[in-house]
Amino acid sequence: MRRLLVLAAAATLLVACGGGDKADEPLPEAAATLKLESPAFRDGGAMPKRFSCDGDEVSPPLSWSGVPAGARELALVMEDPDADHFVHWTVLNIAPDTKGFDEGRLPPDVIETENTFGKRGYGGPCPPEGDDPHHYVFALYALRKPLGLGAGASPDEVRDAVSGDALARGELTGRFGR
Repeated sequence: MRRLLVLAAAATLLVACGGGDKADEPLPEAAATLKLESPAFRDGGAMPKRFSCDGDEVSPPLSWSGVPAGARELALVMEDPDADHFVHWTVLNIAPDTKGFDEGRLPPDVIETENTFGKRGYGGPCPPEGDDPHHYVFALYALRKPLGLGAGASPDEVRDAVSGDALARGELTGRFGR
């Protein structure tokens, strides 16, 4: 009986920490028609330290264009594909007419869901010291319908919901090493 309780506790902890079935899968695909960029770093370039766990851990400014007319919601996911697709940030309920985010600021009606750290909000790049720089992919999705997820949604729930309703996608990749 004790062994069963220990196994059940370990399984619960694994799921709670983002170790669900899809934690190591890439982000959902969609037509790459959105343009996503940041004035703080170029696509494929180094992310400034202030956005990382070694800095202020503030979210970077982002801007986008090319949202299709049929979009009903936008969703943003930031992941580290070099760390088994570790999700650092998810933002849902973004109005389709929104053009971007200022550094460290989001519009009032958006929803930040749980990241793989098990916290809501932005978790900055924090690769192990000595690793080659990791790649941090910001993927913005235009969705056919509102996802209807709340702030307690897990990274796997976000991934599943986005994969079923994505009209278009834009991607920006930054690198960070320690």
